[in-house]
Amino acid sequence: MEGSGEPLDPQPPHPGDHRIRDGDFVVLKREDVFKAVQVQRRKKVTFEKQWFYLDNIIGHSYGTTFEVTNGGSLQPKKKKEEPTSETKEAGTDNRNIIDDGKSQKLTQDDIKALKDKGIKGEEIVQQLIENSTTFRDKTEFAQDKYIKKKKKKYEAIITVVKPSTRILSIMYYAREPGKINHMRYDTLAQMLTLGNVRAGNKMIVMETCAGLVLGAMMERMGGFGSIIQLYPGGGPVRAATACFGFPKSFLSGLYEFPLNKVDSLLNGTFSVEMLASEPKDSASVEESNGTLEEKQTSEQDNEDSVAEGPESHHPPEQETMEIVSQDPEYKEPKERGNKKDYIQEKQRRQEEQRKRHLEAAALLSERNADGLIVASRFHPTPLLLSLLDFVAPSRPFVVYCQYKEPLLECYTKLRERGGVINLRLSETWLRNYQVLPDRSHPKLLMSGGGGYLLSGFTVAMDNLKADPSLKSNASTLESNKTEEPAAKKRKCPESDS
Repeated sequence: MEGSGEPLDPQPPHPGDHRIRDGDFVVLKREDVFKAVQVQRRKKVTFEKQWFYLDNIIGHSYGTTFEVTNGGSLQPKKKKEEPTSETKEAGTDNRNIIDDGKSQKLTQDDIKALKDKGIKGEEIVQQLIENSTTFRDKTEFAQDKYIKKKKKKYEAIITVVKPSTRILSIMYYAREPGKINHMRYDTLAQMLTLGNVRAGNKMIVMETCAGLVLGAMMERMGGFGSIIQLYPGGGPVRAATACFGFPKSFLSGLYEFPLNKVDSLLNGTFSVEMLASEPKDSASVEESNGTLEEKQTSEQDNEDSVAEGPESHHPPEQETMEIVSQDPEYKEPKERGNKKDYIQEKQRRQEEQRKRHLEAAALLSERNADGLIVASRFHPTPLLLSLLDFVAPSRPFVVYCQYKEPLLECYTKLRERGGVINLRLSETWLRNYQVLPDRSHPKLLMSGGGGYLLSGFTVAMDNLKADPSLKSNASTLESNKTEEPAAKKRKCPESDS
C-alpha cells in the first residue's frame, strides 16, 4: 500500500506534461522534507533555511535534482561519481574512537571561509573527510552515516517532483498535521479504497482537511464523474486541492453546497431565495457604503503589499479563496473610481456561485450518490445521519475521526437507526523500515496513530421498522411460525410406530 499511487498518474496525458512549465504547482523535496510551491519567474522561495529562484527549473523534467548555487540559482546536478579509494578504507570497529571534539582540523571559521569563496557543498564535505583524523578508523557503516550527515548539512540539493496524493499527504502530516486533523497517508488510502472512489462516480464529501481529501478524490476520479463538497462557514477551503494543479476540466464536475442548507434540502423547504438573499444584501451594502468601501480598500491594499512576502509560504489557500480580490491589476479600476465595474464583476461571480449551488442542490435532491466520505473536525454522528439520506442503497460510506469515542457513538446510533450493514470500526497500523545492505530493520521511531475509520454500506430501509403496527403483527407471525415445527416433530415418531 505504501508504494502504490505515485507512478500511476490518473490525469489524462497532455503534450509536455512531463516538463515543468511556468505556473505549475510542484513539490520541492530534500531528504524526507517536502514543500509545495507554484513555479513563478523571479519568485523568491525559502526552503530548509535556503532561498533560491525557480526560473531555471522551467523546461526540465519532473524528478530532476538541482543544486543551489550562488545568487539563489538552481543548476541541474550531475550524476554522482564513484567513491574514491580513500573513502573505502575502513576500520574494524569503533571502540577506540573518542568523541572529544578534536578530531576535525577545520574550524567553523574555515568552513565559513570556504562557503564565502563559493566552494560547493560536495567539496566542503570532501575536505571535512580529509581533515578528520578518525574517519579512516571508523567502520564502513559509520563512514556512510558520517558522509550522509555532512551532506545534509552542507550540500543544498533539491529534487522537484510532481504533486500527488501520497506526496502531499506526507507533506501535510509532517509539517502541519493539525490542518488535516492528523490524518496519516495510509489512512487516506484506506478511505479512498473503502469509499470505492473511481471514475464516473457521483460522490459526496464533507471535509475540513484543507482540501486534501477532496484533491485525492479528484485525482483518483481523473476528471470523470461529479463531486459535491459540503462546506461549513462562508466558503470551502481548498489550499491542498490547489497544490495538485488540476486542469480546468477537472473543476467542471466539482460542486459545493453550504452545510447549513442541508436540513432545508431534506425537509423540502429549500428555495432559490435562500441562496440569493445573502449575496444581494452584501451587494446592496457595498453600494450604500461608498466612502467606507474606498477607505477599507486602500487599507487592504496596504496590508496586501506589506504581507506579500510572508504569504509566499502558503499561496494556494489565498489564491483559491479570493483570486480576484488579491489581484493588484484588478483593484486599479476600483481605486480610480470605477466602482460600478467592481460591483458588476462581484455580482457576476455571485450569480455564478448561486448557479453552482442550485446545480449541487439538484444533484443532492436526486438522492442517488454513489458514496459518502466524511472527514471533519465536527462530531460525525449528526453529519452522517443527515447525509446518508442522499446516498443510494448498496453504496459505501466512510467516516474519519482522530479519536475513537465519537465513532463508537456513531456506530451505536447507526445500529439503532438501521439502513446500514457491514459496519466496521478500524485503525490502521503503520511502521516504516530501513532497507539497506546488511542493515535492514524497522525504524526506531514510528507514528503513534493515524486516526480511526468507520465504514459500511447503505441498504434500503425496512418498512417494518418505520411502522410499529406492522412490527407487532410481524412478531405474532413469527411466534406462530416457531410453534408449527414443534408440532410436526411430535407427529413424526407416531407415524414410524
